[in-house]
Amino acid sequence: MSVPEQTHANGVNGAAVKKRRINGYTVPQKMKALRYSEPEVFAVEEVDVPQIGAEDVLVKISACGVCGTDLHYHKGEFIAKFPLIPGHEATGTVVAIGDHVSNVAVGERVAVDPMEPCRSCHHCMRDQRLLCENMTGFGGTVPGGFAEFCRYPARQVFPIPQEVSPLEACLIEPAACASHGIERMTPKVGSRVLLFGCGPTGMLLAQLLKLNGTANLTIASMPGPKLDLARKMGLADSYVEVLASDSQASMDKLKTGHPYGFDIVVEATGAPSVLEQSIFYVAKGGTLVVYGVYDDKVKVAWPPSRIWTYEITILASFCSTLKFPLVMEYLRTKKLNFEGIVNKTYRIEQWAECLEAVRKQEVVKAAIVFD
Repeated sequence: MSVPEQTHANGVNGAAVKKRRINGYTVPQKMKALRYSEPEVFAVEEVDVPQIGAEDVLVKISACGVCGTDLHYHKGEFIAKFPLIPGHEATGTVVAIGDHVSNVAVGERVAVDPMEPCRSCHHCMRDQRLLCENMTGFGGTVPGGFAEFCRYPARQVFPIPQEVSPLEACLIEPAACASHGIERMTPKVGSRVLLFGCGPTGMLLAQLLKLNGTANLTIASMPGPKLDLARKMGLADSYVEVLASDSQASMDKLKTGHPYGFDIVVEATGAPSVLEQSIFYVAKGGTLVVYGVYDDKVKVAWPPSRIWTYEITILASFCSTLKFPLVMEYLRTKKLNFEGIVNKTYRIEQWAECLEAVRKQEVVKAAIVFD
């Protein structure tokens, strides 16, 4: 069937763009996207709108969250493959579906799980899809949500409750990661937990910890807007400000209030120095959770005798697959509070400004938004 085309002057720099109507939605042939040609080299470019296959959907992006992983991608670290359109915390509206798609309909608002396992490698066949050897990362290894449109496999998108705003929907992906973290650490009822860091993911971890066995939660963080919001939201039972000028004195306060340590210590700052010190706050028989994102070059030194004599369990939580439906249940029952966490929005043309604000921790959570 032929699709009527119209020409509009709304491309990059006002260039004329042909548009098509698909399933009642106007879809251009070209779109604006933030594209990296190599690490630290990026520009807003006009590129083709992705074509979809029989099992894919085309999503018109409303908003896409910015997280610390994007800073690593910016430098060419982690799983980044170039050229790259980043953005892995995307939400938007389905504007076209493939012939074999039945789980979502055109017009539905969705959130996107950006990690697609191959489902056929050694780890996938052992039901360890999070450890897939051939993982596709939308916004990391293939084009992601820092563009007006993005193609996704239909099984990677999930309808979101109508009352959830686009900015709140950006937090579904990090909440799914936090849910996986909770399943990894399995807090026992009555647990005492120390959480280093209260960035957006830390705020989500804090809420999920309190919903899953934690009796007493302490947040230790640098002072600033993130800690201020955590206090305002009432996320923890106590808070310790870790001052850069006197960090050891600040950290000593944790031992004063909890001389036996904490049953679970979660390191969610991504700071190697904090991770190295975290082991000394774990109670005998307790667990240290490595949650922050670190560069491959980072090394830490822990005394094996401490781990041995205290019988400390050290575990990690990488990211998330298959946890989006669980987060939706928390949202539908209003158990998770996303309000106010995304507190600054940018256009893709403002990416350099956004990067700097995120790097300097001037915002709680930033998002790239589209019309």
